[in-house]
Amino acid sequence: MFAGKTLWQIFASGGVTMYVLLLCSLLSLAVIIDRLWTYWSMMRVNRTAFMRRIQGMIERKDREGAIEICRDTRAPFARVVQEGLELRSHDEKLISSTLERAVTVQASRLERLTSIVGTIGNTAVYIGLFGTVLGIIRAFRDISAMGTGGMAVVIGGVAEALITTAAGLAVAVPSVIAYNYFVRRIDEFVNDMELCASEMTDLLTR
Repeated sequence: MFAGKTLWQIFASGGVTMYVLLLCSLLSLAVIIDRLWTYWSMMRVNRTAFMRRIQGMIERKDREGAIEICRDTRAPFARVVQEGLELRSHDEKLISSTLERAVTVQASRLERLTSIVGTIGNTAVYIGLFGTVLGIIRAFRDISAMGTGGMAVVIGGVAEALITTAAGLAVAVPSVIAYNYFVRRIDEFVNDMELCASEMTDLLTR
């Protein structure tokens, strides 16, 4: 059925829907690479060891040194801790509310672009199915216009139309897997930030 056809000819037989899916695939891949690189660099920082260093600086009353450590640390919880350190002399209520806002801000930054991957994962299959429907309509229209053709022609047209469904699945499955991984990773980052916020509140209000 596809014997003798090049990969490009098979791709082109799917029609304009294939170009839409190709664009979705490239966009999803770009976001996945960006988020994986960002999260990987953040995961390299050990929260427990980081907080021990901060606690030591606070006990030595070296607030500037602690802030410098936060600036040099590439992790969302370091930004939260820095917010707390900059309110060293304020009351517990203000420190607590500031840290809560810092956690929310950092969580929003971690979620940046991930909705694109989630949306592509949820819609790529439907885009592929839409292309299949268009392909089947086109196949029957061509058969009607020619006035000839048997089961072999119909099957050939349907097979070409189903290429878009296969392409939609090929785009959707990795996107859904990546999105679920991002959600789980963000939850872990948020948990770390909340623990750091709680520890900082205790350290700064002693």
